[in-house]
Amino acid sequence: MINRVVLVGRLTKDPELRYTPNGVASCRFTVAVNRTFQNQQGEREADYISCQAWRKQAENLANFQRKGNLIGLEGRIQTGSYEGQDGKRVYTTDVVADSIQFLEPRNSTGGSQGTSNYESSTNTGGAYQGGSQGNFGGNNNQSNFTRVDEDPFANTKAPEVSEDDLPF
Repeated sequence: MINRVVLVGRLTKDPELRYTPNGVASCRFTVAVNRTFQNQQGEREADYISCQAWRKQAENLANFQRKGNLIGLEGRIQTGSYEGQDGKRVYTTDVVADSIQFLEPRNSTGGSQGTSNYESSTNTGGAYQGGSQGNFGGNNNQSNFTRVDEDPFANTKAPEVSEDDLPF
């Protein structure tokens, strides 16, 4: 079974950082993703997708990104349900982010506080399971930060290859 989601879109509002009773950082946010086609009036519509980040990547998102910033994320869809105040069942669908990339330089959207080409990745293990009981999970607190714009082979001495050595 495969449950993978890849999104590129803009934050609809400033991310809000919260902490579980056990001190685990959590951030809920919405990403506006443009559709690939136009409607009958020739306009592009967008889908507003509810997302969630955990631990260090939740802290990074809240500290470095603002409304309107372009981000990319990879994660999985998670569904849940809870009983609303009116006693009716409410069903939820969220994308739980495994990695988030900040896709714009700091000053590209009017002096925002974002970071350029930056990836935050966390193995989230379990995540919020819905309901008001606060059932939070997760077991791994590792973080990985990679600068996408750096060439990992920039300082290596590669041997010269002549045109005669190429197979094409």
